[in-house]
Amino acid sequence: MEATEPSLGQYVASLKTSKALVRDREAFLERCRRKYQTPSLAGFPMVGLGGSCGKPAFLLPFVIRFDRDTVLALEAVAERFGMYVEYGAYPHLKLPDETEIAAVQDWTNATLVFLRPSYEHKEELLAAVAEALKP
Repeated sequence: MEATEPSLGQYVASLKTSKALVRDREAFLERCRRKYQTPSLAGFPMVGLGGSCGKPAFLLPFVIRFDRDTVLALEAVAERFGMYVEYGAYPHLKLPDETEIAAVQDWTNATLVFLRPSYEHKEELLAAVAEALKP
């Protein structure tokens, strides 16, 4: 029987732990080994997890700066996927029921897209966001 790769959600879950194991050094080191072999999505490498949201982060191969044009492009992608954009420190793409699906962070040296692993169209959404924001 052929081994299958874990889904993105399974991979993310494997990096988290229970309260009972938060002081277990060996369990932490095992999670680290998995952390250094990250999956890709739509050709973009996963570079980490959101500190508060726990969503996997994907690195775009360019740095963006939000301006009117890039915001309008992101809103068009959100609309195409049946979402809206909510603006805080950075834009979040949300479903009408307020479920956060993605967030786009425009740091000085990188652009990261955080995605909900359980979202069925995550690969298409990531590719669409990257295409819309490409300089």
